[in-house]
Amino acid sequence: MPRIGGKAKTRKAVAKRFKVTGTGKILRRKQGKRHLLQCKSRKRKRSLSKAVVVCDADHKRVKENLPFA
Repeated sequence: MPRIGGKAKTRKAVAKRFKVTGTGKILRRKQGKRHLLQCKSRKRKRSLSKAVVVCDADHKRVKENLPFA
């Protein structure tokens, strides 16, 4: 039986990629640290491992897919 109106469901793929902080900011991992790491400097690889805040343009879309966060 289909849902009418609807209950918001969390997109599990989004939940695995983003983390919501206590103040409501959304954190993401940086891209570029999967392969071809030999040519990248240690400093660059270290900075790629840190999490950063999602930009304002994407904030709304990520939040819609995480209704309970």
